[in-house]
Amino acid sequence: MKFTTRSIRKTSTQLQRGFQQLFYFGWQQALSCLFPVIIFSSLAFTQIYTFPFLPRYDWLLLIFLVTQWWMVRSGLETRDELKVITLFHLIGLTLEIFKVHMGSWSYPEKGYFKVLDVPLYSGFMYASVASYLCQAWRRLEVNLLHWPSLWVVVPLASAIYLNFFTHHYWFDLRWWLSALVIVVFWRSSVTYRVNNSLYRMPLVLSFTLIGFFIWIAENIATFFGAWKYPNQAESWHFVGLGKLSSWLLLVIVSFLIVATLKNIKHSTHE
Repeated sequence: MKFTTRSIRKTSTQLQRGFQQLFYFGWQQALSCLFPVIIFSSLAFTQIYTFPFLPRYDWLLLIFLVTQWWMVRSGLETRDELKVITLFHLIGLTLEIFKVHMGSWSYPEKGYFKVLDVPLYSGFMYASVASYLCQAWRRLEVNLLHWPSLWVVVPLASAIYLNFFTHHYWFDLRWWLSALVIVVFWRSSVTYRVNNSLYRMPLVLSFTLIGFFIWIAENIATFFGAWKYPNQAESWHFVGLGKLSSWLLLVIVSFLIVATLKNIKHSTHE
């Protein structure tokens, strides 16, 4: 009976510890997702409430610019992270201009701050992915194990990004590139710290999880009219699972860029 009571107490302590760790991990993830949360909240609010003087797309741009300024000013993001986020804004805006030109999706509403039919606020949706990665990296003390050579990572990230453009004119290599990612990063893993406890996750699994949640976020964004796919022109439809592969590759290239910049900075400070 004494052994049984001790076992129950031990199990109860372990469960309590597990819930505490899960809560802390979730809280750090929520803080890291602050920028994406503000983006989705703004999309929802501006669809319900019509702001005066400026079109909706321009108000979204203004909100995101103020948010970005506030996050740096308050210390939630560092100046180095701002540089990475700005890079992603430019990378995303370039992709948006091309995809809209090819008819992959559209921004049908009016806006003064548009470049080739693409509102400037759209780049912040890519920047928010970088914001999440940078903040989660810092808050959870992320470290990479068995990270491949720079000479492998950079060409792979470039090929994934370029395939978003070239598949309109040539073969779509996404599945070949996905298979190559598995081969290259099969031994790689990521460690992260939660309340001084170290955890480890296979890198390919982390890619998949982040890509899945961004695909869910895409459904929310299109529901609130952030952009529209051709089949959503008349009414909103659920974004198909086929888009999951695109977001998975986008997450991979985003992670590779952030990790490469982190490694370069770390090596220059050694």
